[in-house]
Amino acid sequence: MTSGPNTTLPTQPATEPRLRLKPAAPATGHVDGAWWPPTRDLAAELPGLLAALAARLGRIDRVTYHLGDWPNPPRRVTFDDSAVRLEGFRSQPSGSLTAIGWDRQRTTLLVVPPEAGPDVARHALTAAADPDNTDDSTELPAAGQLQS
Repeated sequence: MTSGPNTTLPTQPATEPRLRLKPAAPATGHVDGAWWPPTRDLAAELPGLLAALAARLGRIDRVTYHLGDWPNPPRRVTFDDSAVRLEGFRSQPSGSLTAIGWDRQRTTLLVVPPEAGPDVARHALTAAADPDNTDDSTELPAAGQLQS
């Protein structure tokens, strides 16, 4: 019996990390970690991110982002039985997203574009979550490769 050619396609492991945060401690640097969303559909991707950030921020009031980074996001998403406002700004650095809790505590993340390869994304996630990192989102390693 003969078998056909091996047509296994490389896929991204389900265990590939998508969020890395600096340890909960006094803030250092411009970002508190990095997030690598699977798609550019902000409304679809936010619930998973907000669930992870709620452990640090508590109830989340709003999310800010750069207007050019996400196509057609809604003004609100529902998370944990409450509305979370989404606010886009041209003044917010591209490639960043900030979640703000009800107590005004905030977490700012470098957003690794969904199109980034696993090696580039892993490097960016690790660098942004390094507690000694004080770079802003444009200075992080591979930032030139991350901007879409």
